[in-house]
Amino acid sequence: MAQPQQPPSVPLPDAPMARHLGDLARSQTRWSVYLEARTVGTMAQGRLHFVEGTRHKSTGWIFREWTEQEISDRFNEFSPIELWKILESLA
Repeated sequence: MAQPQQPPSVPLPDAPMARHLGDLARSQTRWSVYLEARTVGTMAQGRLHFVEGTRHKSTGWIFREWTEQEISDRFNEFSPIELWKILESLA
């Protein structure tokens, strides 16, 4: 993933607790990548948000771990190519 950029001053409307983790850039296109995590019962869940201008794409709750830190660690295992594949798979 590219070096993290400054996050926008306004949080994502439907995910105000999502953390900006960096940007994916290809050609003239740049998507900001966010990780949203929440605790449900005794487990943590996480999903990804991709934002480019007015476009916003989100995954389902694809991460499920014991803690939010473990979700963050799992996210860090993804390569930029894998993140592009996830983004491209979202309709």
